[in-house]
Amino acid sequence: MQVVNWLPRTELPFAAPSRPELLQALEPFDAFEACGEEAAAPVAVAKPPREARPAVERVKIEVPRPSPVAKAVVAEEAAPAVKAPVIPPPRFALQLLRAGRCLLLVELPTGERFQSRDPAYLLLKDMLRAAGLPDSPQIIGEPVRWPLLVRGTMDQGPEAARDFVQGFVSARLEDEPCVCLWLIGLPAVRFAGEANAEAWYRELQVEGLGLVWALPGLELLMEEPQRKADVWQAMRRLMARWKTTDE
Repeated sequence: MQVVNWLPRTELPFAAPSRPELLQALEPFDAFEACGEEAAAPVAVAKPPREARPAVERVKIEVPRPSPVAKAVVAEEAAPAVKAPVIPPPRFALQLLRAGRCLLLVELPTGERFQSRDPAYLLLKDMLRAAGLPDSPQIIGEPVRWPLLVRGTMDQGPEAARDFVQGFVSARLEDEPCVCLWLIGLPAVRFAGEANAEAWYRELQVEGLGLVWALPGLELLMEEPQRKADVWQAMRRLMARWKTTDE
């Protein structure tokens, strides 16, 4: 019924006195006006529910980053391989001779055999006479020319040249030993004595070859005659090695 307050029309016997605020007249209630206000009030329109969609789980994919070491390896693999520089084979011609108790490994200035009137050969004869040795040395074998082959894949570098020259001279020493091996010219000193120009005029002990004496080439001695004095001073110290007591 929605009755909030109820007041009797007549005073009830033995009833408690009414409160004054309750006796005030109430404003009339218009049911039709109330209905109009309710009609004018905005009505929330219920939206139809959306279709339920399956929940999509987001997965974070982490791409592994290459480490600096891996980058360096990849860069090294990708970079073109650097080829080692090709060292051309040395070029020289050597002649082995025997003079008395000495062997001479001499650089051929022209690459060809000595001729009797060659200035270099005449100088060699003068050096042998000054040393007290026969001035007509005996030629032993063919000249050693390097490189051996014009074509091919055989190693003909400096180490191969050294092994070949030392093996050639060592084989001749086995046939007939000597007391001193003269190395005349830079190729002879380098590939038989395993030394360089700083060893000129000195004695060297080489494994498999024994005592050797390093000298400048004949062509250099002709171009720089002052070097002959150094050769003569060194020769005077060594002459006792190859001179016999009866000479």
